[in-house]
Amino acid sequence: MSLVEAAAAASEADCAFKNIPIIDLSNISSPDPAVRRGLADEVRDACMNVGFFYVKNHGVPDRVIDSALSNAKYFFGLPMELKMKIENKTTPNWKGYSPLLSGNNDPNGKGDLQEGFEFGWESPPLEREGDSEGKANGVTVLDGKNVWPFEVPGFRVAAVEYYHALVNLGKLLFPIFALALDIDETFFDDKTKTSAALMRIIHYPDQTGPTDEGVIGIGAHTDWECFTILWQEPNIQALQVLNADKEWIDIPPITGTFVVNLGDQFARWTNDIFKSTVHRVINRSGRRRFSTPLFFGTDYGVRLEPIPSCISPDRPLKYEVVTAGEYVKAKLEATYGR
Repeated sequence: MSLVEAAAAASEADCAFKNIPIIDLSNISSPDPAVRRGLADEVRDACMNVGFFYVKNHGVPDRVIDSALSNAKYFFGLPMELKMKIENKTTPNWKGYSPLLSGNNDPNGKGDLQEGFEFGWESPPLEREGDSEGKANGVTVLDGKNVWPFEVPGFRVAAVEYYHALVNLGKLLFPIFALALDIDETFFDDKTKTSAALMRIIHYPDQTGPTDEGVIGIGAHTDWECFTILWQEPNIQALQVLNADKEWIDIPPITGTFVVNLGDQFARWTNDIFKSTVHRVINRSGRRRFSTPLFFGTDYGVRLEPIPSCISPDRPLKYEVVTAGEYVKAKLEATYGR
């Protein structure tokens, strides 16, 4: 069955999922093509029917996660005037700190009840030479140096180490996504050379008492890039995904896993065969919540043209073709009001 035929069959089936599949990545680098194909089939089913899945045995050490998290908690505990010294609206590339309610992912909402810190690629500390920190790796306004809080000296090292651990995981996932799309495993190699990946470390205060539904942790939205790799703080339920019956399904943290969800770049590339699923965050746990998503996209100059296996006379082109950089830049401007 072709991808287009499989997508048609999936749309006719009951896709109102009630939970999210868990996929084991133990054999993601297996030399056996049949093993990789089997993994790709699991990923394909999740991408076509849900747009979300957990991954276990992903290879990212707990030590790396814990170090990034502890430094992030210290940063968010700083006085506001220190955090605002590196506010993202004062930088040309949206990197740095974003205070509560400064972003609005849902156009129908009144603001996102979260504060964050965003950064992109830079060399790991042991690979830097001179003042090469955070040097640009692309060709658009989204690139350029990161900004860091000098008040938390360990934050940068821990965050960059964690960033590269997730980028390496993302690079392992791209060939599996390619197999799931019935194209060559190397298809994405020349389209992801500069690691156009942005990481956001997020703090959600507890949302207690009477609440305005227009103000929640993150309003209903889809992600913008190819896919997101998300770590969730244990024992705090906040993430929800919208199914085909318009029901909000809880996505609880599962120890030892990341959540992977598809974004708009993959939806455009695959002509909506891969789902970019609406989701939101509401933290009513009684505790502060932290999460660390890596948004992994294609290089900013790549045109998001549909993959040939994803179009047919019965499934014509659905989206205007734009570059990845143009798309992400427009979304950032809409979210942060520039």
